[in-house]
Amino acid sequence: MSIEQEILKEIADMVAGDTLLATKEVLTLDEAAQYMGIKKSYLYKLTMRREIPHYKPMGKMCYFKRTELEEWLTNNPVATAEVIADRADKILMNRKH
Repeated sequence: MSIEQEILKEIADMVAGDTLLATKEVLTLDEAAQYMGIKKSYLYKLTMRREIPHYKPMGKMCYFKRTELEEWLTNNPVATAEVIADRADKILMNRKH
């Protein structure tokens, strides 16, 4: 196998892995950490503190539903400067009345 073929195979394997990760409904701890872009040790801490939804059907292995991870990741939105300014304007308008 030529170097070019090996490189193409590696790229194809990476794309296949990313596609599988994006389409899988239930993720392992390793996959969930990769999907979320965090270290496995941090994800493990979140599970130990019971701060993130997870499942242990056999008592040891942790599994995560991708949809619940997405919901957890977007659970605490940060207001933009525009939203904060609008809220401040509304408060000031209410005080004037």
